[in-house]
Amino acid sequence: MRKILLSLVVFAGLGIAAARADETTDHVLGKADAPITIIEYASLTCPHCAEFNKEVLPELKTKYIETGKAKLIYRDFPLDQWALRASVLARCAPADKYFGFVDVLFQNQVTWATAKDPMAALEKIGMLGGVSSAQFSACMQDKKLQDAVLAQSLQGQKEFDVQGTPTILVNGKKIDNPQSFADFDKILKPLASQS
Repeated sequence: MRKILLSLVVFAGLGIAAARADETTDHVLGKADAPITIIEYASLTCPHCAEFNKEVLPELKTKYIETGKAKLIYRDFPLDQWALRASVLARCAPADKYFGFVDVLFQNQVTWATAKDPMAALEKIGMLGGVSSAQFSACMQDKKLQDAVLAQSLQGQKEFDVQGTPTILVNGKKIDNPQSFADFDKILKPLASQS
C-alpha cells in the first residue's frame, strides 16, 4: 500500500472529466514520426512485463524515445480477467494520463494482482488517480472498452503471432526474448545510426 500512496505524485492534478484514452487507437510514447517503432504487447498481470517497465523502459525512454529516435506503441494482451480489468481502468483515464496509470499498475502489480480482492485494489488505484467509485464501476461495466482490449489482443495474435507477454517488435520484427536494456541497445543502435 505504501508504494500506491507514493504513486500519488504521478496522479497529481489528474482530472477525470477530461476525455479518456480512446479505446480504439494505439497508445504511443514518443514522437509519431520517430524512425524506429517499438511495439510492446503486454499484460498488466505479467511479472516479466512489470520488470520490463521497471528495468528496461526508463533507459529506452532516455536514450531512444525522448531523443526522437524511437517511439513505443503499447498494446494490451491481457492474460487473465484482472489484466483485462486493469487495462480497462487505464483506458478510462484521460488520454494524457494513460501511461501514468499503466506505470502505476506495473509498479504496484504485486500488491493489486495478488490481493484477496483484486477488483477492490484496482478501485483504490483508480481513486488515487481521480476515478470516483461510480466512475470506476461504470468503467468496469463498459463492454465497448473490454471489447477494444480483447480486439487488440486478437489483432496481435493474427498479425504478429503474439502468444505471450511481453512480446516486443522492432520495426515490425519480433525480438527474441530481450532480457535487458543492453539487448535492446544492440538492436536499436544500428537502426538509429541509419536514420
